[in-house]
Amino acid sequence: MKAITIIQPWATLIALGEKKFETRSWPTKHRGPIAIHAGKKIDREACEQKEIKAALVAHGYTIDNLPTGAIVASGTISECYETRQYGMSDFVELTSDSGIKSIDGPEFVFGDYSTGRFAWEIIGVNQLREPILAKGQQGLWNWTASDTSQ
Repeated sequence: MKAITIIQPWATLIALGEKKFETRSWPTKHRGPIAIHAGKKIDREACEQKEIKAALVAHGYTIDNLPTGAIVASGTISECYETRQYGMSDFVELTSDSGIKSIDGPEFVFGDYSTGRFAWEIIGVNQLREPILAKGQQGLWNWTASDTSQ
């Protein structure tokens, strides 16, 4: 299964179904299953942002209990959109060969939607009951359940 390492709190926001798009500076052609790996790094400043903190607290998470160095969820990458932000507003248009979408509200805070970036839509997310320890990598990488080393 393909996997992507994402720093915290964003990996957990995806696992919880709060964050629907992973934003990157590069596109992906991959469509299909993806394992969400929480990297060892926690962006402590991001965890204190109002919308992020509220989403985490609503599910019983704080900066002190976010899982790291582990697969936390699985889902499906359904599309990769190019982003276009309108001025200084929190309105973003996402475009791909399959169509156009827009985002606003908390989702805007959960990613970097600057013009020219890419938003990978992740659907059908299933949070694991217990994270599975795994060593992450940069970019998309292959993970199997037997890859449980630190």
